[in-house]
Amino acid sequence: MRRTHRNASTVLFAAVVAFGWLATPASGQVATAVERASPESVGLSSEALEAIGPAMKQLIDGGRTGAIMTLVSRRGKVVHWEAEGWRVLDEDPLEPNDVFRIYSMTKPVTSTAIMMLVEEGRIALTDPVSRFIPAFSDVRVYGEDGEMRSPSEPVTIWHLLTHTSGLTYGVFSNTPVDVMYREQLDALSMNTDRDLESTVDVLAGLPLIGDPGARWNYSMSTDVLGRVVEVASGMSLADFFESRIFRPLGMDDTGFHVEPQNLSRFTAVYERGEGGLRLADSPVDGPFTRSPGWYSGGGGLTSTAADYLRFAQMMLNEGELDGVRLLKTETVREMTRNHLPDDLVPIGPLWPGQGFGLGFAVSVEENAGTYWWAGVANTYFWVDPEEELIAFAWTQFNPFGGAAIDRVLRPIVYGAITDGN
Repeated sequence: MRRTHRNASTVLFAAVVAFGWLATPASGQVATAVERASPESVGLSSEALEAIGPAMKQLIDGGRTGAIMTLVSRRGKVVHWEAEGWRVLDEDPLEPNDVFRIYSMTKPVTSTAIMMLVEEGRIALTDPVSRFIPAFSDVRVYGEDGEMRSPSEPVTIWHLLTHTSGLTYGVFSNTPVDVMYREQLDALSMNTDRDLESTVDVLAGLPLIGDPGARWNYSMSTDVLGRVVEVASGMSLADFFESRIFRPLGMDDTGFHVEPQNLSRFTAVYERGEGGLRLADSPVDGPFTRSPGWYSGGGGLTSTAADYLRFAQMMLNEGELDGVRLLKTETVREMTRNHLPDDLVPIGPLWPGQGFGLGFAVSVEENAGTYWWAGVANTYFWVDPEEELIAFAWTQFNPFGGAAIDRVLRPIVYGAITDGN
């Protein structure tokens, strides 16, 4: 059943139909305005967009996931925002402003923090990581014969931003280095006795899977960047995010855990079991309901669509939103262009035609210039500057790829663009 809202609520390089304000149910405080418009006023077809809800409902009814939230915005106006399914299966319907674990959609935020510090002259993209984290001065490479050797060049900030650092994750592959990661470092758990500093020091003591710059490999690079933010700024990553990004942008529902007063809006995560969907992470007593042991710049945030839309719109506006500028235009353009050489594109078999910028995947073929990323619980977003378009397809389901809902949403959204607009 489709639901309405709970409440009316320096660097390397037309008529609007206003639908009102969104309120945060738990606090009763008026949240940042989300301006809405008719699809036709921004060159989209209402009839075409009406196909989104039934398509998502079909996925839910087929047992692919328990709930899906979709959002489409063009030229700064939201033209579609719907929630299908359940926040808690068979108990509480999903609402558009519920809180999601966005996992790796944290990475663009951390990358933005790094580039803010680059603009301030505190970091250079060519800086070796060891300038900020001394443990990286002794990093080794795991050779093909199992021997350890020195890397061909130091790991730099640029390598971390582009995921060409030689680091890995320990959860997506089964190389000898990934095995070491699993034995010594639980990359996806933030509830440990270590803080970010000690976590990164453990990581620096593990070998690289190859020389920096030699290959693209999805990794804990952005977690290392989170520690670089702390060292360069003198603030914890959480404090930097809050004071320099979230508060200026009005992202009041985004953070490293969900506050008690907001748990009634926190979504459950599901996985597929023998009899259908089963609970994988509780919205009442899961790891995101309490402060983490360390702040994961690679995957630690929870957020809402309204909040993340403000971040995405800031990027689409090339660094500015509602009079608040976080980044220079040139910086955003540099972040959202492909930095990889041809022999490293695509970044993987699941992503044909995709290169990588500074914190975002970047399309180099179809819809070239579109940048995007996703979270491990199947939250997806993309920004298309040429079409002035932002779109979200979010669910909470494990494993990643088990509910690739963006692949259903994309053709509907692009098919809704009318001729001459």
